[in-house]
Amino acid sequence: MSRTRQQNVHAAQWSANGAALGAPDLTSPGASSFGDNVFSESIQRDRLPKHVFRQLQTTLAAGAALEPSLADSVAQAMKDWAMERGATHYTHWFQPLTGLTAEKHDSFYNPTGDGSAIAEFSGKELIQGEPDASSFPTGGIRATFEARGYTAWDPTSPAFILENPNGTVLCIPTAFVSWTGEALDTKIPLLRSMDALSRSALRALALFGVQDAKRVFTTVGAEQEYFLIDEQYYFERPDLYTTGRTLFGAKPPMGQELDEHYFGSIPERVLAFMLESEQELRKLGVPVKTRHNEVAPAQYEIAPIFENSNVGSDHQQLTMQVLQNVARRYGLICLLHEKPFAGLNGSGKHNNWSMGTDTHINLLDPGDTPAENAQFLFFCAAVLKAVDEHQELLRASVASPGQDHRLGANEAPPAIISIFLGAELQNAFGTLATGQGTATRKGDLGLGTDVLPELPLHGGDRNRTSPFAFTGNKFEFRALGSSMSLGFPNTVLNTIVAQAVDEMAADLEQRLAGGAELFDAVAAVVKQVWDEHGRIVFDGDGYSEEWHAEAARRGLANLRTTPEALPWLVADPTVEAFEHYKVLSRRELEARFEVFVEQYATKLNIEAETAASLARTSILPAAVRHLIEVRASGLEALGAEVEPLVTELHAAITRLEAANAGHPDVEGLEHAVYIRDTVVPAMDAVRAVADRLERIVADDLWPLPKYSEILFIK
Repeated sequence: MSRTRQQNVHAAQWSANGAALGAPDLTSPGASSFGDNVFSESIQRDRLPKHVFRQLQTTLAAGAALEPSLADSVAQAMKDWAMERGATHYTHWFQPLTGLTAEKHDSFYNPTGDGSAIAEFSGKELIQGEPDASSFPTGGIRATFEARGYTAWDPTSPAFILENPNGTVLCIPTAFVSWTGEALDTKIPLLRSMDALSRSALRALALFGVQDAKRVFTTVGAEQEYFLIDEQYYFERPDLYTTGRTLFGAKPPMGQELDEHYFGSIPERVLAFMLESEQELRKLGVPVKTRHNEVAPAQYEIAPIFENSNVGSDHQQLTMQVLQNVARRYGLICLLHEKPFAGLNGSGKHNNWSMGTDTHINLLDPGDTPAENAQFLFFCAAVLKAVDEHQELLRASVASPGQDHRLGANEAPPAIISIFLGAELQNAFGTLATGQGTATRKGDLGLGTDVLPELPLHGGDRNRTSPFAFTGNKFEFRALGSSMSLGFPNTVLNTIVAQAVDEMAADLEQRLAGGAELFDAVAAVVKQVWDEHGRIVFDGDGYSEEWHAEAARRGLANLRTTPEALPWLVADPTVEAFEHYKVLSRRELEARFEVFVEQYATKLNIEAETAASLARTSILPAAVRHLIEVRASGLEALGAEVEPLVTELHAAITRLEAANAGHPDVEGLEHAVYIRDTVVPAMDAVRAVADRLERIVADDLWPLPKYSEILFIK
């Protein structure tokens, strides 16, 4: 048996790892593990003195700072709870501009001077930490000589316990801020944007007679896609463990052409991994709901129930971490790259977004009364206005090197931002624009006036090619990449909708002050939005060339690559909106632009250097050995087939190495453009030849596991 076949046999062997979960009776009291490792409100109620608990909840509801004595009481209870669960250390768990999470562990124990130690944890330690801010991406906000930064406790996202075979650690969700008060993370802007949208939405709701709501929350439910492959193949692929994707790989004889993988039967090993992952996530309070096979072989999805955007964003970071950790227990690797395998579906993270009041009213769900439906049309129109006015910014919020492989392909929405409403809702807006109402049909929700059109109950549809689709009671922003934090895209969405709601509310206020009836005024405001921004609505095939041409005629942007999109982070309309709502200052936006541009260039440079090294030291020698063997066989026709490809590969490698070494003395966007226009094409050219060689070089000489092995041997 060849070496390759032996590897395949080894990878295919799997048995239960001895950590069987069992099948508990979920109807029994206490059988559910949901939230076991979370310092939740119910735990706080049980462990804090009643007056302290009431004071804490009042403080949180008001968004005020904690008194030192209150913080000390909470810290003591949190420490005792964590230590009972095996924790000896705590960490401020934060989300810098790396897209990942960060943590520094500190012990609860302090020496007493008599040879012993005592466990202590003060309110000051709970509230604030001090990491080195200059060691994280800051876009120039913090330099090495001014390194101080702070982590600040976010009491609205509950602390939790992370388990390890050798113990546990208390994780305290925190914000990360510079010494000068500027946001260095994804959490602070998200919280600011949620506050901004709440203020704007409450202003608008007051015009509809809603007086009891005190806050409007945005909610998210992110559908996380990922790949699972055997770790044997992962560690035999330097491109995978260095960059997260395969830089080489010929199309296998069978990929996803048979359409049999989506919603197919889940392999036993994968299902075992899923079950344990879900158990870990439930203990962390993550409300996971759905699991299934995705379209590509070895691709899967997990999805939660909707949550508050801040908590949901934290939970999404935890979900990615848990998936990657648990996979190793099953001899698997979880790949979160947007396009780990060329020619197959990439992985996204559909961001289901909505707005709701603290009185449990979903503002994007048609209601049971004419007033509620007028209110729904108002907020729905605000989203249309926001997305149209800031379409380029929304595209920039999901830009990354991995996304450049995925967006616009046949498994992901196009780089053109548009909105899909569904036939019924689009017709309702269109009818409103004409000013001609129609009689209410059975099953439709009447709006109490002939001016407003009929609105179908539970109207909604799906369009897989739409980057931004209305799906019944929410909008689904489908352009996020699988490895992304939810923080920045939702910050953008919250901020631009807050701006649109404010502008529409001001228009509505003016019309009402002029004596217009509410329904007539709402109809006029919504009609104006549709007239000015209806161009953003499209219900057809987003992949078609006809749509690209039509989008250009409508004046919609088509930002195909990251360097085209990122400048919109610092465009004047972006800065104006973000500064007005105090979400991000110009300096904070410029910092993010610098960080994202640098990350684009750095990640692609790593890919290019990895590709050049792997091609020269592994693929080229394998092809040469094959050529030598063919020549020795005396079969001239075979030699004539191989030799030109070997020569072409060598030439392509030489050009890539020259491109890697020839970076001009430029920085920022200019450097990113050079890599996009010069380095990436050179890297693609090397791959094109290498993938042709993979099909003819002897199997036992080829140095890398092939797609046909990686994707199908489980």
